[in-house]
Amino acid sequence: MKPTVKPKPRVKQTPAYYALRVERQLDKLGYPVGDIDGDITARAKQALCAWRETNGLPISRDGLTLNDAYSVLNATKRPAATRSPGIYVNKTCQILYQVVGKTIKRIVWISTGQPGYDTPNRTGTVWRKWAGAHESSLYEDAYMYDSLYFLKDRPGIALHGSRVNSLIKPYPASHRCVRVLRPEIHQIYADTPIGTKVQVYGEY
Repeated sequence: MKPTVKPKPRVKQTPAYYALRVERQLDKLGYPVGDIDGDITARAKQALCAWRETNGLPISRDGLTLNDAYSVLNATKRPAATRSPGIYVNKTCQILYQVVGKTIKRIVWISTGQPGYDTPNRTGTVWRKWAGAHESSLYEDAYMYDSLYFLKDRPGIALHGSRVNSLIKPYPASHRCVRVLRPEIHQIYADTPIGTKVQVYGEY
């Protein structure tokens, strides 16, 4: 008699099993994850949060699940925009979406107002643009780059770049403004005319 060959036990697939492939796919589709190393960091969780929102899934900053992995890995392209052209700041994800035409042109890390200096959930329009660097009128030695002011009744609040990108944390850390990575803020600034809608929503 031939010896019986025992089948190899099936490897139980876990979210960690897919993490590296998920990061690669998110990055390919334009969702910023940071280092592509299979480690689901706070930055990768921001990308997952944005993925969930743009794909109609429950929005959260939770870690990778199997459902997330299957959703990401089965995707062939980024979903079309479901909102009108404008800039959308999701405080839950700490992510900015720039919608141009019917396309989500950019998905960018941002940092909104810290506790006590909360960025208000409002819809406004860009009423003032200030190119390049200038010092904040409210905080000494706080420099703002390519600023887009969008609330006329709160004229000190803007989307802007900061002196260094390390100030754009994966959590609320500003004094009410929306800090945006450079050079992305320069590109957003160039694509954003006066009158563009800016919507801030969500809770961290």
